[in-house]
Amino acid sequence: MLTQRLAEFVINTPTHAIPAAVMDAARDALIDTVGCALVGSIDEVGEIALKYVRDMGAKREATIWGTPVATTMAEAAFVNGVFGHALDFDDVHANVHGHPSTTLIPAVISVGEAVGASGKDVLAAYAIGLEVGAKLGVALGTGHYQRGWHATATTGVFASAAAVGRLLKLDVAQLKYALALAGSQASGLIRNFGTMTKPFHAGHAARCAVQSALLARAGFTADANIFDGKGNFIDTYADKNPEPLEPLIAELGKNWEAITPGISFKRWPCCYCNHRSIGAMLPFLQQHDIKAEEVEKVEIGFPPGSDTALIHTNPQTGLEGKFSIEYVATAMLLDRKVNIDTFSDVMVQRPEVRKLMPNVKRYRINDDKMYTGAVGYNEIYIKTKNNEYRLREDRAPGSPQWPVLADERDEKFLDCSGRVLGSAGAKRALELAVKTQSLANIAQFARALVPTQTTATAPQAAALAK
Repeated sequence: MLTQRLAEFVINTPTHAIPAAVMDAARDALIDTVGCALVGSIDEVGEIALKYVRDMGAKREATIWGTPVATTMAEAAFVNGVFGHALDFDDVHANVHGHPSTTLIPAVISVGEAVGASGKDVLAAYAIGLEVGAKLGVALGTGHYQRGWHATATTGVFASAAAVGRLLKLDVAQLKYALALAGSQASGLIRNFGTMTKPFHAGHAARCAVQSALLARAGFTADANIFDGKGNFIDTYADKNPEPLEPLIAELGKNWEAITPGISFKRWPCCYCNHRSIGAMLPFLQQHDIKAEEVEKVEIGFPPGSDTALIHTNPQTGLEGKFSIEYVATAMLLDRKVNIDTFSDVMVQRPEVRKLMPNVKRYRINDDKMYTGAVGYNEIYIKTKNNEYRLREDRAPGSPQWPVLADERDEKFLDCSGRVLGSAGAKRALELAVKTQSLANIAQFARALVPTQTTATAPQAAALAK
């Protein structure tokens, strides 16, 4: 049975059998995700999620990053997951068809902290969970996403349940129940992109994963063969002609998903479907000194499926702007940069943006294949008063084909986390993160994510005072 084989892989794969390169990739995902989450903690959606959990008065099992607040491992996974996806700055994976680490890392660190797991065990759980989530993503195919499901959450809940089940030392039978419980909570709609509910999807998946594993450990039952037979999860959630799951399960732990196709790390805090165009346009505009007032037209071509997540063509808010190539290209023309500040309501509503944005259009490239945000290409046409330019970009910035280097990884973490922990606190957290594999207890790292009175921002300072 496929569910049995999958669960056996999760529970029985020894940590020492996971290649060093896979563990390093898991460490990099941890660094990137926690950095994104720390800056996400001071975003409006993060502040709301924090208040929601703080008012619950739950027991203190796990840290809510960037705050002095601790709560149950499930609720910590929820809030940290919301934080991690708040700015859409977190990593992506082609086979997941979404963001793997914003569900996995909050879940494994929160549970790892609660049970006293080592850093090595946490990274191993992440790597195993990514194997599960990515293989399910391939089985579901691109049609799952095209139908409107947010795969970050629908595959992420399984990936995280597998990872958490391993950390909680479930047996194979218990993990099968946990996966089935997760399957009944797999949800998330693309329709909600550009709102606070998109990061909610990530937090919800992380929390549901923890709850599913804890319930299964306590004796809660579910269908023990959620991936087998008629009406299984893939049959229910996939589009027509899903990929057979059996050969994918046979590949678990062989070509590790953390390496092939690998994790892609974002350079800019917006939907990854924008990133090829940013990677092509931004240096070109700077190199040729193309001024916004000279531009008459910009046309950006996407092959089928590669802009599904870009649901806003005339965004009115910063959140909507993250899912709009029309706005992102306009911001590049005006500002010659894309950063966290690009995606505020004020920036989107600038008169110069409203005037120029109608001149930016997208079009469908004729191609008989279906693509995703992480796989595809862009064609770009720029017409100015005096010249015409044509660009094409096939690589995705931050992907293994256009990788983020270690110093760039560290710079991003320090920039994001320093806004919450201060410079010294961010450096200390980074030092611990880099040596995660040597930490006897992941709680040592989690404690480093709590700001002091002297470094806390206003929301954190208010929490510290309580």
